[in-house]
Amino acid sequence: MIGDSLLQGRVMAEVGEVLMSVLSTIRVPRPGDRVHKDECALSFSSPESEGGLYVCMNSFLGFGSQYVDRHHTRTGQRAYLHITRTRKTQVITSDNSLVYCTSVLTLLLSFKVSLSMAGLMSADSVSHTLQVQQWDGEVRQESRHAADLKQLDNGVKIPPSGWRCEVCDLQENLWMNLTDGKVLCGRRYFDGSGGNNHALLHFQQTGHPLAVKLGTITPDGADVYSYDEDDMVLDPKLPEHLAHFGIDMMTMEKVGLEIAVNQRVGEWEVIQESGTTLRPLSGPGLTGMKNLGNSCYLNSVMQVLFTVPDFQNKYVSNIDKIFDEAPSDPTQDFKTQVIWCACKRTHILTFLFPQGDQIGIAPRMFKALVGRGHPEFSTNRQQDAQEFLLHFINMVERNCRSGLNPSEAFRFLVEERIVCQQSQKAKYTQRVDYILQLPVPMDQATNTEELQEAERRREEADSSAGPLPTVRAQIPFTACMAALSEPEILTDFWSSAVQAKTTATKTTRFASFPDYLVIQIKKFTFGLDWVPKKLDVSIDVPDTLDLSALRGAGQQPGEELLPEVAPPPLMTPDVEVKGILVLDDSTVSQLCEMGFPLEACRKAVYYTGNTGIDAAMNWVMGHMDDPDFSAPLVLPGCSSAPGTTPTESLSEEHLATIVSMGFSRDQATKALRATSNVLERAVDWIFSHLDDLESMEVSEGGRSAADSEGSREPPPGPRVRDGPGKYELFAFISHMGTSTMCGHYVCHIKKDQQWVIFNDQKVCASEKPPKDLGYLYFYRRVAE
Repeated sequence: MIGDSLLQGRVMAEVGEVLMSVLSTIRVPRPGDRVHKDECALSFSSPESEGGLYVCMNSFLGFGSQYVDRHHTRTGQRAYLHITRTRKTQVITSDNSLVYCTSVLTLLLSFKVSLSMAGLMSADSVSHTLQVQQWDGEVRQESRHAADLKQLDNGVKIPPSGWRCEVCDLQENLWMNLTDGKVLCGRRYFDGSGGNNHALLHFQQTGHPLAVKLGTITPDGADVYSYDEDDMVLDPKLPEHLAHFGIDMMTMEKVGLEIAVNQRVGEWEVIQESGTTLRPLSGPGLTGMKNLGNSCYLNSVMQVLFTVPDFQNKYVSNIDKIFDEAPSDPTQDFKTQVIWCACKRTHILTFLFPQGDQIGIAPRMFKALVGRGHPEFSTNRQQDAQEFLLHFINMVERNCRSGLNPSEAFRFLVEERIVCQQSQKAKYTQRVDYILQLPVPMDQATNTEELQEAERRREEADSSAGPLPTVRAQIPFTACMAALSEPEILTDFWSSAVQAKTTATKTTRFASFPDYLVIQIKKFTFGLDWVPKKLDVSIDVPDTLDLSALRGAGQQPGEELLPEVAPPPLMTPDVEVKGILVLDDSTVSQLCEMGFPLEACRKAVYYTGNTGIDAAMNWVMGHMDDPDFSAPLVLPGCSSAPGTTPTESLSEEHLATIVSMGFSRDQATKALRATSNVLERAVDWIFSHLDDLESMEVSEGGRSAADSEGSREPPPGPRVRDGPGKYELFAFISHMGTSTMCGHYVCHIKKDQQWVIFNDQKVCASEKPPKDLGYLYFYRRVAE
């Protein structure tokens, strides 16, 4: 009896010890905690899946049955809330239970366990919270400047197209100041994309607070930013403020509705193949993706990208390794979330609706992560699939500093040849690109008479008779390619050969051909009345493509190059002191803050005679390819010569900080020297120069193989894959609607010689793929 009592007491003590150990890991959700109870953090499992979902009662992360043991082994967590839901004739029943990963079979539910379970079940899931945040992000406050905004009577009228930044000629991310009508580029993002900060600098110089983003103006409003309030805002007087510069939103509404009714009736049916009964498909690589509220642009792009072997090899093949190395919260890790999205669509989905449609995966965590901090992709508004593709490629670039970089499959070099028409001397430059933008020459339509007759009928038709049959402009693909290859006339080119401004021609060619080529049909534009519209065209895009004739050949035999001579400095008497130009430090600092090398910024201010940030920025943009762009500037009257300027000592603390981010010491040194030893600017600079940095030879010790920076050859250009320019079409993304800010996207992908349509969660065999109505076309190289 005594032995039994001792044994019983020992067992009870062990049970109590285990119970206390379990209870110490259980938390009650508090406000602000992220509760993942709708989907697994590492797979496609959900409460509706077989085995249900296990929610860790400490981290509140959800795991499917195949990953809960992995999480327990890695963390030692023992208590999980098991959530299952069963679909029964449109009625879902729930069953929640507590699961312990321990050998003890029975444990008393303590008050703390009960509180934790109740808290988990009542807490909003992360997916619900994200959805609310994304919608709330569109609720903007009225600007305090809107009611009494002063607008200058300067006679400025903004055209409906052809916008360029008035400082650097950038053609994207442009903002019009609502006070003076200046069109300038937006902020530079930390990855080097976006703009060159000229709209912000204009505010700092003038104090004009409000700007509207060109390309977002619709009858319902536009994106308005207040630089003074540092936030997106509402402008109740926006129609009045836009009309001041010749933009009539009321006309846009009337004509926009007319376009939607008369021209888009058949587009939705044709692209979605609505007129036929499509056979549903499911299986590996045939899993649909749920629309999370205008997320079809993301769904279409990701479906296509993960048919490319480079992305599969990077993320799908290394699934176990990356999951094992994932941080404690995998929902916040880029690689883990990309794998999550990629692997979900490669598995066979378990649940189908009775009619055969897929439930589809819901990429909520993935969308939240890739859109975080972005003014557009963080919302639930419709977005441009082409812009999202470039945004995602930028994220892949930033997260693939070592090892396989799948975005290299799309990267190619563009050769630009500029010929001075007065001297006939040439200049060659190269730039990196990922998408070939193809113009649409409407004047080359082959059915002009039919289009004119359709327009006459539209004008004479009675509106009560209903929409007329759609007649689209038939544009030959060869005409689009010819428009791309035509020389562009530059009327304000400064020629170093004649030392004056003159006319030049610019010809664009391929310097390399990528493994995978993306072609964008430039359908979206604005009419003369500022109405945003999409060109309603049919283009006979070919299944095979040979671009060999568009390869650049470089300098031609007997061709002379333009001298590498900078434009003469714009000297003014009031800025010279005893023959020496005193540089404006504030202008130099503004240029440095944009990420340009200090010596280049000093040159820009010197050679433009201290005439301001606009002139200096123009000089920088025109001389970035100069071989001595970053070489030291020697002012007249100074005894020092190039190369004798003492090297500025760099902060060891700054160097250590950058090295801790995964870069070598030489790479950190290069970044700090390029940004005047300012850590924040160096971090921005290093992410925008990854191609140059990755090409630096680095030894295992983190030091360059070269003896010193001065003894190294200039780093080669970005890594590109080159080969024959022959391609075959394997996918395309189509858009339905009048602009990229509204409508719907679907994609068609060719799998095993069969075209498949991915319309969000609906995946079917395509009967009539509308290849002539696509927006983005994806080609792969044909092996010879």
